[in-house]
Amino acid sequence: MIPRRTRKAVNQINVVPYIDVMLVLLVIFMVTAPFINPSQVELPSIGKSAEAPMAPLEVVIRLDGSLLLRDRGTNEEGETVTETGLAAAISARLLVAPKQPVVISADKNVRYESVMRVMDALQQLGVARVGLLVKPVQS
Repeated sequence: MIPRRTRKAVNQINVVPYIDVMLVLLVIFMVTAPFINPSQVELPSIGKSAEAPMAPLEVVIRLDGSLLLRDRGTNEEGETVTETGLAAAISARLLVAPKQPVVISADKNVRYESVMRVMDALQQLGVARVGLLVKPVQS
């Protein structure tokens, strides 16, 4: 009969290869570190937005289809205009303040088509900022 060999459990870990790898990595990092430039972050300055926002023009579309143009910067009631009169009034105001925003306020029962017609007219006039004015739901 052939005697069986019993395997011995290995109790030791050979760490020499790990030390070699760590030393190689250390040398690589030490050599490449001087070549890396630290990045610079550009932070925004305070003076960039010192200009106060302009009060928007409000175009009110009533249930009967009539239009009212109101300047929200003043406390005036506004003036009733037609669609062609709206274009003339808006273009005259854009000559004075080209970046003035315009908001559209409509009754909830007004057809969406009327709102889109006004938005299209404002876009054709070159209004840069057009918004919709909404009334929050009262609970």
